[in-house]
Amino acid sequence: MLKNFINIAFRNLLKHKFYSFLNILGLSIGLSCFMVISLFVTDELSFDAFHKDSENIYRVDFAAKLNGSDHIAGKVGAPAAQALLNDYPIVKDAIRVSATGNWFIKEKGFEKTFKEEHVLMADSNFFSFFTVPMIHGNPETVLVRPNTLVMDQTTARKMFGQDNPVGKTLVLDNTTDYEVTGVYEDLPKNSHFRQNIILSVASFPRRAKSTNWVNTSFNTYIKFQDGIDSKQLEENFPELIEKYIGPLIQKFFGQSLAEFKEAGNNVGFSLFPMEMIHLHSDKDGELAPNSDISYIYIFSAVAIFILLLACINFMNLATARSASRAKEVGVRKVMGALKNQLIYQFISEALVISFFSFLIAYLLTIVFLPSFNELASKELTVAQLFNGTYVLLMVVIMLVVGLFAGSYPAFYLSRFQPAEVLKGKVKLGMKSGALRSLLVIFQFSISIVLMIGTAVVFDQLSFIQNKKLGFNKDQILMVEDAWILDKKVETFKTEVKRNINVENATVASFTPVGGNNNSDLFFKSPSGEADQSMVIDLAEVDHDFIETLGIEMAKGRFFSKEFLSDSNSVVINKAAVKMFGYENPIGDKIYTYGGSQEEPEVLDFKIIGVMEDFHFKSLRDNITPLVFFLGKSTGFAMFKINTGNIQQTIADIEQTWADIAPGQPFTYSFMDQKFDSMYEAEQKIGKIFTVFAILGILIACLGLFGLASFTAEQKTKEIGIRKALGASSSGIVFMLSKNFIKLVAVAFVLAVPAAYFAMGYWLEDFAYRTEIKPVTFIGIGILAFAIAWLTMGFQSWKAARLNPVQSLREE
Repeated sequence: MLKNFINIAFRNLLKHKFYSFLNILGLSIGLSCFMVISLFVTDELSFDAFHKDSENIYRVDFAAKLNGSDHIAGKVGAPAAQALLNDYPIVKDAIRVSATGNWFIKEKGFEKTFKEEHVLMADSNFFSFFTVPMIHGNPETVLVRPNTLVMDQTTARKMFGQDNPVGKTLVLDNTTDYEVTGVYEDLPKNSHFRQNIILSVASFPRRAKSTNWVNTSFNTYIKFQDGIDSKQLEENFPELIEKYIGPLIQKFFGQSLAEFKEAGNNVGFSLFPMEMIHLHSDKDGELAPNSDISYIYIFSAVAIFILLLACINFMNLATARSASRAKEVGVRKVMGALKNQLIYQFISEALVISFFSFLIAYLLTIVFLPSFNELASKELTVAQLFNGTYVLLMVVIMLVVGLFAGSYPAFYLSRFQPAEVLKGKVKLGMKSGALRSLLVIFQFSISIVLMIGTAVVFDQLSFIQNKKLGFNKDQILMVEDAWILDKKVETFKTEVKRNINVENATVASFTPVGGNNNSDLFFKSPSGEADQSMVIDLAEVDHDFIETLGIEMAKGRFFSKEFLSDSNSVVINKAAVKMFGYENPIGDKIYTYGGSQEEPEVLDFKIIGVMEDFHFKSLRDNITPLVFFLGKSTGFAMFKINTGNIQQTIADIEQTWADIAPGQPFTYSFMDQKFDSMYEAEQKIGKIFTVFAILGILIACLGLFGLASFTAEQKTKEIGIRKALGASSSGIVFMLSKNFIKLVAVAFVLAVPAAYFAMGYWLEDFAYRTEIKPVTFIGIGILAFAIAWLTMGFQSWKAARLNPVQSLREE
């Protein structure tokens, strides 16, 4: 019986090639989209799950509220790890890690230097705490001694080829020798750790042995004893704060912890599951930029909706063709076919279509997976498509799609009464037509929402790129490794400025486009009351900083070589003025602590100027207070160059670098490109939305094309009569298309509020954002109507051009 059902299903597919092609193509595209997105979502959800006991590992986070300002970090002070181990037996193990920035590394005795950007320092129990297999070296001892490091396999091969590097000596930043004590396997791509070199914490004794609880210097992870709920420790955090941070608050603010909290301030720890870091954490001190769970929800919804679009096509075309199969149903029932047998027959056809679509979808996914990887910056592999669990899941999806898409047509067609069908009295009824209309509306609503979403994402990106930032990011060449020059950085700056194509130059500890910016506690008065204190970002700059970057002064002046006292002065931004409540801060002082935690010393700095606010963080965040010190930081060198011969200017700067720092790699970037990279996630979202919006509208148009073809076919006789009576081709086209255009209009009306609220919610992540403009909806509406009209118009025009004699003869 099953074989008979399948044979008949194949014959029907071959008999109606056009409709079979539309169904299989639509389902193939829908299934392929679903496969690609499901691979992406599965990969994102799998981050850090490869570690043994990963569900039992938590990061200790720090949160403080001071004078209305919140500070939330994924790091805590150096003593926290050991204190948790000592004070709470439920904590099985703890480890501290910290990103150390860029290093220039070469083998001792050789000149070839490598720049390594992903370097970590870690406690000696790193390889017992996390699941990272060692290739060479003893995992228990590789990070015990000072001045030792381990590297991943890829880095070892890059530096040493096939040789075992254990025991060899590397020179870091031309200053310190490190012994290679081990090589570990490359970390999986689904890890929130990105490092390829790990230095022993013992190499940094001052930092490792610090007793400072409020200097958030280490990402600290803990592992619980078996069967322990994390809430058991979190309930004890107030006790921990009272014991270790309470005395510091008393010392610095002259208040007890209770008084500190009564004034509206707070400080505390919390636990964050390691498996959730990649998708749910965006705090200060993250080891690497993380993704966002909202994008997983968005992509999952897109995958489901596109698959629904394809299923709707099948249902619409199947029910639309019901009249042509009515006599078949009648004859089968007269010959003794039962209703259930007819249902099985039609569902078999749906499953056969789903099966072929499934095979083609796999081929499409294999072909286009590399393109998606490039678009989404992922490394998904074809092998993942053939993972046993994944294949089983896709087979289940295939069966569900076949049953879902074929169920309504099967039950609908099997209800026909043979007597009425064979007498030609079958009525297709209002219900099937109404359902098809609803499904077309649903299809185009989804497609229009995707189109509007794409437009809003690109509108926000355009807003970001064109917004006045308060500084000039164009034609600014940045050398981010100027710190390697140390005292020679001023020579480098001076020599480069002699180039006629270089307009100005500056050296600073940060850049406004993602450079390192530190923060510290500042006070409005020397007494250091909590209600007059604030954690503020700070940076060291030279005299040429604001001139090079085009930052304007609001009051006072910037640092000048004419005033030796500027070494003990500061320049603040307007946000800092507002935060502290100054009316005219010029000449006032701002205070902070120096010295050690045990013996703090109050330092005062005279405010000599106020800068206009400029964006030095992402536009997702409001502009926050900023303090500039005049310093000799060698972090970043920035050069304002003219638009003449840019390549020659770069070559000249590189040659100057080579003369001053022979053997050191020269790397540079442009500030505008660095700024754009801060919004790489949004750019990816925009591109991916574009692709899926196009695919969504394509699938919807395939269904609309099929329905228009079938409508024209059913109305052949009516078209012939109208033509014979003098109707114009354009009138017939309008007659055939008007109902579909009404459906698209309804879809547009429904899609607009849905898209408005969805994209409004997305834009809330940005402190500075574009408005969702009416012109966006109007433009997308016109585009949707144009696409729908072209899809239907082609088939309608083709039908309208038929000779009426031929139409009536065929009828």
